[in-house]
Amino acid sequence: MHTRTLGQGLTVSAIGLGAMGMSQSYGPNPGDRDDMIRVLREAVESGVTFFDTAEVYGPFVNEELVGEALEPLRGEVVIATKFGWRIENNTSVGLDSRPEQIRRVADASLRSLRVDALDLFYQHRVDPEVPIEDVAGAVAELVAAGKVRHFGLSEASAATIRRAHAVFPVTAVQSEYSLWTRDPEPEVLPTLAELGIGFVPFSPLGKGFLTGTVDTATTFAAGDIRGTIPRFEAENRAANQTLVDHVRELAAVRGATPGQIALAWLLAQQPWIVPIPGTRRRARVEENAGATQVALSADDLADLDDLAARIGVQGNRYNDTHLGLVGR
Repeated sequence: MHTRTLGQGLTVSAIGLGAMGMSQSYGPNPGDRDDMIRVLREAVESGVTFFDTAEVYGPFVNEELVGEALEPLRGEVVIATKFGWRIENNTSVGLDSRPEQIRRVADASLRSLRVDALDLFYQHRVDPEVPIEDVAGAVAELVAAGKVRHFGLSEASAATIRRAHAVFPVTAVQSEYSLWTRDPEPEVLPTLAELGIGFVPFSPLGKGFLTGTVDTATTFAAGDIRGTIPRFEAENRAANQTLVDHVRELAAVRGATPGQIALAWLLAQQPWIVPIPGTRRRARVEENAGATQVALSADDLADLDDLAARIGVQGNRYNDTHLGLVGR
């Protein structure tokens, strides 16, 4: 596995692993917790050193899972987690990035992850009730105290990134980005390039759509977040199938899988982009890691870009409630 460097010199594997789906959002949770621990540990054997979790995933249980799995591998891995929600009775009830809440979450995450310091601490969503300068200042104090090493933002606007970075250096910004979600390109990516901040795309495989494993015949189980997303309504899946078909054709020519093509496209965009595909299976971890060996030509990249621009994408990537929380 190749490595890449995010902002502030943070070096991680070129492909990371998003752990959220091991505890929520994609239908029934895995029944065998020990199996998920094995997948996380075996990911390190496949060269993955960058793992993503959050307090709100579960809530709490995903951090605990990642903490238990990776405790024997401390020093070999980088673990990112997140703050920014108010959780009551095991349910997220709204945003909360007050400095006192950030400090409380940091202490709780240290315990859950079984670490002495949080490698990368993202604000999960921008809280309009708390100035971003106060958020950055609170994280800066945690860094000074040795509890946090790096500061990140998730789904923030370019203007917010600039304001935060002026108070304390931002190491990475995490947002959805893939062949069918290009929102960060006009403003966020140029801002990151200017400021020397890394970018961490989540859902780089389009929540499974770009792998070709989801089509119009797919039925989503209860608890699968895709059942609430307009882009995954049957008519939109049908309209978006042309892009997947093209990716599949290119994969066949390159001796790769569709998912590897989608990841290779992301890796080719900038050397400071590190996708974090999620999975519950060792085989998928190995497949995703193999994307670093897939070389796309300039013509391949241009062809993919032209096709995506020409056919567009049908359906929003979030429902209205969640759309209101991004790009602030």
